[in-house]
Amino acid sequence: MTKTYTNIDAIYKTRYSNKYGAKRTEYNGRKYDSKFEAGVAEELDIRKKGGEIKDWEPQFKVEMWACDSIGQPKLKKTHRIDFRVHELDGGYTLLEAKGVETQDYRDRRKWLQAFWLPENPDHVYEVVYCSKRRGR
Repeated sequence: MTKTYTNIDAIYKTRYSNKYGAKRTEYNGRKYDSKFEAGVAEELDIRKKGGEIKDWEPQFKVEMWACDSIGQPKLKKTHRIDFRVHELDGGYTLLEAKGVETQDYRDRRKWLQAFWLPENPDHVYEVVYCSKRRGR
């Protein structure tokens, strides 16, 4: 027997939750992947207004390359860092807001530390962890 749907919009509006429990949250007109990440953005705004930092930008894209023995690029990996903070001394802090560390994230962090950070000494990498654990 075939089912007939009269309201097609209802099918497409069904949302599935994130498997790690993160809820997309909007702050200051921009959508963030979690409430925790939106909270970090709010804290960065407060720090900027207080004069602790010059500025910050969300979703900073980093491209990393692994080269073969003759120096030709072979493997490319991209990573979007949650925030790049422009410090008062002219340097930058790459700030990652993490609730759960996945294997994919750990791999990308290793690439960042091995290939990108040594070529960009004016950048420092920091991870801020969400201490809230569900069901514990």
